Amino acid sequence: MNNLLKRASAATASAVLLGGLAVTSTSTANAAATAACSMSVGSITAGGDIANTGVTASSPIKSTRGAGPHLFGPGLSKIASTWTTTVGVAGEDTTYGEVVVNGTLYSGEYGHDSTGKPTSSLKSEGVGYQGYKVVESSFYFGKTVRGASYRLRGDGVLYRFGDKRQVTRYTGYSAVKTMALISETQTYDTFLALTNGGALYTIHIPTSTAAPTVKKVRTSTWQSFDFLVAEKCGAQSTLLTAIDKDSGSAYLYAVGHANGLSTVIQGLGKVPGTFTDPVYYLQTAEGNPSLFGE
Repeated sequence: MNNLLKRASAATASAVLLGGLAVTSTSTANAAATAACSMSVGSITAGGDIANTGVTASSPIKSTRGAGPHLFGPGLSKIASTWTTTVGVAGEDTTYGEVVVNGTLYSGEYGHDSTGKPTSSLKSEGVGYQGYKVVESSFYFGKTVRGASYRLRGDGVLYRFGDKRQVTRYTGYSAVKTMALISETQTYDTFLALTNGGALYTIHIPTSTAAPTVKKVRTSTWQSFDFLVAEKCGAQSTLLTAIDKDSGSAYLYAVGHANGLSTVIQGLGKVPGTFTDPVYYLQTAEGNPSLFGE
């Protein structure tokens, strides 16, 4: 069963349970509305181990770091997509995603079988990924089910692979340093992009053949950050962890529903802990509602 079908199945099974757990809408991104929001910031250490830091937007901010399995050679992992955890009916669990290791894109997974025995695998999806800045996948479960994969090449070419592997190529993103997915809807995906100069933009990518729409959100001051990790918070807002791995620091932000320069971004404070791993990404669970930050 491919990842899209696995996620659709899990979303159906958990829809009723999740209905009672939604956080109140936080379009103004105020601290009270985000107090119950949390996220899991996954990472790959310099030694090639999986790690995870749970971050909660409480006052003060709480964080808890956990260790995962050793999957990669030391220093070889470069970038990773969102990794998603699913739990089977017999108690087995699997966490899966994509990672670029030494120029090769892999589909990977790790977890436990029904007896608790650790499992893991890596499958090559192609070579030639040296210098890529982003790999990511989106998924929408609603009246329809759809998914897409994105690859941002070092020269600023952004590729979108649709459900039937249709490839769309967009140019002009060479200034983008990194970006995080903040919306997955029936008709579009949206990334929050950070430029080398420290500006923030949204990149709104329709599922049709229309060109992306780019809107400036902030003009400067974000240049020290190397990674943005975003998770849904409330009905239509985003909890954002911004990581400066050079200083080992991470900061938490509540981001209102994106609307260009009018977007409300509230700094919630520094996240406890040290953030010096080479790779960071979102770790989430199958069945969680689709992102809707724009």
